[in-house]
Amino acid sequence: MLAEAQRIKDDLVQWRRTIHRDPELGFEVFHTAELVAQTLSELGIETQTGVGKTGVVAYLGEPAGPVIAIRADMDALPIQEENLVDYASQVPGRMHACGHDGHTAMLLGVAKLLSQKQLPGQVRLLFQPSEEAADEDGVSGAPRMIEDGALEGVDAVIALHVDGKLDSGEICIQDGYVGAAADTFRAHINGHGGHGAYPHQTVDPIWLTSTVLNALYAIPSRQIQPLEPSVVTVGVIQGGSADNVIPDSVYIEGTLRSFSDEIREQLIQEVERAISITRSLGGDYVLEIERGYPPHHNDRQVSSWLRQVGVDLLGETKVSEGQRTMGAEDFSFMAKVTKGAMFSLGVKHRGAPARYLHTALFDLDEEALPVGSAILAETALRFINGKL
Repeated sequence: MLAEAQRIKDDLVQWRRTIHRDPELGFEVFHTAELVAQTLSELGIETQTGVGKTGVVAYLGEPAGPVIAIRADMDALPIQEENLVDYASQVPGRMHACGHDGHTAMLLGVAKLLSQKQLPGQVRLLFQPSEEAADEDGVSGAPRMIEDGALEGVDAVIALHVDGKLDSGEICIQDGYVGAAADTFRAHINGHGGHGAYPHQTVDPIWLTSTVLNALYAIPSRQIQPLEPSVVTVGVIQGGSADNVIPDSVYIEGTLRSFSDEIREQLIQEVERAISITRSLGGDYVLEIERGYPPHHNDRQVSSWLRQVGVDLLGETKVSEGQRTMGAEDFSFMAKVTKGAMFSLGVKHRGAPARYLHTALFDLDEEALPVGSAILAETALRFINGKL
């Protein structure tokens, strides 16, 4: 598959650059989905649109045999691109800073590689919207596609994510939990405001918040078992309007990260306990918890397939063990429905500095595109032929 993928490199680059110039956010990936559907149609592949609102599903082969799904996300980020390249974003304030343009192009490459193969099973290609964002109900693209039946009858699901810290064409993969659950807490710390010169006549919510912050940041080190990774981060604090006025309320917002369902629930309980300190000090609070992505778990068997294919195609020196991250990915929803795994694909130009995801200067070495397509296609082909 690697040699075949190298022969379609020009197609991969063209698809990636077309998508990169026209980045779309969330579920509003209309042009990208149209490009995907049109390309699949030209390849003679059965295609379903409007899955998970604006997602596209392609079906290669017959579901009478084994069924494997491959997922790619299509949405961009609200970031102003700073790269001076001829394929730079043409939409102000938006860019593909997380490599989803590459993901989509590589999955189109899989479609082209497998479109002329005799398949004794089915390879299902999932082009997903809104990995980076949620709809009005707080739901992202993966669960919306699942709701619409994208994984029905699927025996396994695989995916990749580009990595701007890893040399181009190398891959890394790890078994077990590789990405964290991500939950959000929002709280109003309520007191009673007044003149800054007379604090004894008030219940100062800024002071209340300072005690809450100490309690929140002590949760991972003093409330969670030391061998269990966890993160509590406050990213927003808003309150007050003048130097001599004590406000009535302070707003705080933060993120919780964990790897297990047990620790996830404990973090939520401990956050409420920390914020409830306000009541013992004469204040009050209103707390909202928004549950986000679950922890991402790579199935050991599926990881071994990807690892073996990587070694066979690239050699042992190009395949390494991945590391867990506190970042979150909504592929985790799919990996909970059926056994699944995601690997990281290096896209850093060799000898060049790292380019970090979610930054205005993120870009990728397009020499890696055929590698990603080849590993995904080869893994799917071996699976449905019973060679894994």
